[in-house]
Amino acid sequence: MASYDVIVIGGGPGGYVCAIRCAQLGLKTACVEARETLGGTCLNVGCIPSKALLHASHMLHEAEHNFATMGLKGKSPSVDWAQMQAYKDDTVAQNTKGIEFLFKKNKIDWLKGWGSIPAAGKVKVGDEVHEAKNIVIATGSEPASLPGVEIDEKVVVTSTGALSLPKVPKTMVVIGGGVIGLELGSVYARLGSSVTVVEFLDALIPGADAEVARTFQRTLKKQGLNIVTGAAVQGTSVSRNKAKVSYKLRKDDSEHVLDADCVLLATGRKPYTDGLGLDALGVKTTQRGQIEVDARWRTTVDGIYAIGDAVPGPMLAHKAEDEGMAVAEVIAGQHGHVNYGVIPGVIYTAPEVASVGETEDSLKAAGRAYKVGKFSFMGNARAKAMFAGEGFVKILADKETDRVLGAHIIGPGAGEMIHEICVAMEFGAAAEDIARTCHAHPTCSEAVREAALACGDGPIHA
Repeated sequence: MASYDVIVIGGGPGGYVCAIRCAQLGLKTACVEARETLGGTCLNVGCIPSKALLHASHMLHEAEHNFATMGLKGKSPSVDWAQMQAYKDDTVAQNTKGIEFLFKKNKIDWLKGWGSIPAAGKVKVGDEVHEAKNIVIATGSEPASLPGVEIDEKVVVTSTGALSLPKVPKTMVVIGGGVIGLELGSVYARLGSSVTVVEFLDALIPGADAEVARTFQRTLKKQGLNIVTGAAVQGTSVSRNKAKVSYKLRKDDSEHVLDADCVLLATGRKPYTDGLGLDALGVKTTQRGQIEVDARWRTTVDGIYAIGDAVPGPMLAHKAEDEGMAVAEVIAGQHGHVNYGVIPGVIYTAPEVASVGETEDSLKAAGRAYKVGKFSFMGNARAKAMFAGEGFVKILADKETDRVLGAHIIGPGAGEMIHEICVAMEFGAAAEDIARTCHAHPTCSEAVREAALACGDGPIHA
């Protein structure tokens, strides 16, 4: 039996980051992970492989639609799906091996296998029971199911199966108009699939800025995606490797059927805590299966903490990472902190969509007086040179104090640009602070400054 200061259960972004931070703070640390590689869903079958396919398919789009305009003449490239899969797999391997190296560098023991907690202070992995002064649950999440939809990971797939299809399907139906469905749907649309997105609500990306969502939907339609909103999926059926998706339009209860070579179920994710033994321990969970924690990520059992997708809050890798570092600091006797008001969200399509903080709807609901500064990328020289003039930057600021309350970007590099706003909000900056900060020209980031100027006397280039 080995004894540790901390045992982290789960080697995903929350878990491995927590383990590394614990080790950096001088705590004897182990991490339990059953996969053959570290990195969890994100690195293995989530964020990283999907971004590889998004990048590859975007390059194909550029070659097919923009190269000739720039004077780059020649035959458009063909898609070698097997090679694209190999590129994706190599990207994953480089990242997962990097985490394994970091474990060795920080002297973290990798306990390979499925973990359970037979009692407070004990973690069982296989036939071995290890002692731990502190246990951190970072077991992540799994795809959520839908009644009437049977997943086989061949014809009806989750995001995991969608990353490794044997070939590019001629037709694909995506159930769910959130981040995962739109990212993978756009990948296959660029590769030549006829893609239809079916969303239950009346707009894509639930919870997003309404103006961004409308602009995004128009853009995706122009890119060839078919989008059906306000549609309740009734079920799927599979015959001879073909699928049928039936749905009802909520506005009139009319019934419709879509044929597809592949159906991607992308209706969100749910916490994965099976096999931990939480009920027997007395660890309380919510109705959604999330582990209840206090402001210091402590569960209802002393010495057991929980972070990431297993607890309430946005299911984002970077949120889990922040919690992982913070809980490590709490365990080490420091004051770990996560500012949940400044956690960005990004959709890595083209154009990208990024947001942080409040939306106009949330501010209206709170009765808070605010002002809007907005600037279109059509007024940005760099964006136009890149054929990326669609979209805009919107900054929301307090009407009286000018303090930045949120921002929403749809356009080129939105996922990178949003962090300027994040840093500003972390320091309690006013829109004027951003407006008075020199931005290099020509850059797409100038649009952020222009939106900040629009919160005051007005932008220069509009």
